[in-house]
Amino acid sequence: MSTAVALSSSLKHNLALGIRFPQNPSFYHRNGPKVSTFRTFTVAMAAINTTPLEICVKASVTTPNKLGDCPFCQRVLLTMEEKHLPYEMKLVDLSNKPEWFLRISPEGKVPVVKFDDKWVPDSDVIAQSLEEKYPDPPLVTPQEKALVGSKIFSTFIGFLKSKDPSDGTEQALLDELSSFNDYIKENGPFINGEKISAADLSLAPKLYHLEIALGHYKKWSIPDTLPYTKSYMKTIFSMDSFMKTRASPDDVIAGWRPKVMG
Repeated sequence: MSTAVALSSSLKHNLALGIRFPQNPSFYHRNGPKVSTFRTFTVAMAAINTTPLEICVKASVTTPNKLGDCPFCQRVLLTMEEKHLPYEMKLVDLSNKPEWFLRISPEGKVPVVKFDDKWVPDSDVIAQSLEEKYPDPPLVTPQEKALVGSKIFSTFIGFLKSKDPSDGTEQALLDELSSFNDYIKENGPFINGEKISAADLSLAPKLYHLEIALGHYKKWSIPDTLPYTKSYMKTIFSMDSFMKTRASPDDVIAGWRPKVMG
């Protein structure tokens, strides 16, 4: 098992202290090699009294001791980042699931987060639990907006798996992306207006997978006729929290290969 302790990158805007954490080969570092030294992190006063949340996530299949390509894991990690919560990632090889993992996740699925000595599965349930336990800053998406863009992922998968150019799957995806483009044009820059919310944190990792997988396997990209969708993706993909929690393109490509080739 590989473990990585992370401090949310968005903590820097709060009243802060400098704290030194040991770095060793089992720790992650987003920009740079692993070293056996100490680095000073800037963390908020509130985070010092918060025990890191334990989360089991998919391990990379291309690079040892790196985060893998699960968009549902990234959704939860993004939520923790945006709520400025420290967390400890346990990287799980899903092709060879260890016994300790199957004991806490009998179905063998990730993500799984430990709340009050109980391991909780399902990204929907986890995101809701995080909102209830750590309400500040609030990330709730109003109910009438919560399903905006929710059909994009399934239509993306249909198009990605399709081997018939005339079966309508490409147009189905374009229709969903066009609807989203129109919505963001009128209501953006995010789904809930000016501030990012839970719906964005759920959708953005899926759009990241869409962009990489369709670009690789279909040589396809979102058309320039959907500028608001493209701008939305560019804005979220450039956020510190997103860059810290995203999988490598190689992992995304490898992760979708069985569905494309199957």
